[in-house]
Amino acid sequence: MKTLVVTLFVSFAFLSTQAQTNTPPPASAPTATTAAEHPADAKIKFKKENVDFGTTPFNKPVTINFEFTNVEKQPVLIENVRTSCGCTAPTWTKAPVLPGKTGTVTTTYSANSVGQQHKTIWVKIKGVEQEKELHLTGTVQN
Repeated sequence: MKTLVVTLFVSFAFLSTQAQTNTPPPASAPTATTAAEHPADAKIKFKKENVDFGTTPFNKPVTINFEFTNVEKQPVLIENVRTSCGCTAPTWTKAPVLPGKTGTVTTTYSANSVGQQHKTIWVKIKGVEQEKELHLTGTVQN
């Protein structure tokens, strides 16, 4: 009797495992979205994503314009721009940018610390989960 119970248990476990590996996912299961399906680059294309402002004196603000083009067939809207520190103030084109037209993300870095600098700017585009990264580098001398 003990052998029969063990045999039934092992058979049930084996059949249960086989049923699980051959069962397709339910139709309502979410599918993974790859970065290639919704990258920020699919909506806008920046002329430059990395700008080196060179060498600047301490406390002399540096303003950089990051120009972009809408490469979509519909208007694109920048929802928000944020920076890696409060010393970099962003402004951007607030109106929807029509297909083929350009807009700008402008940052003014206050240059308030001496030495090599690296600041990151994140651009949030409506309808795109992943933010676009821009980089500002340079040296501030005393």
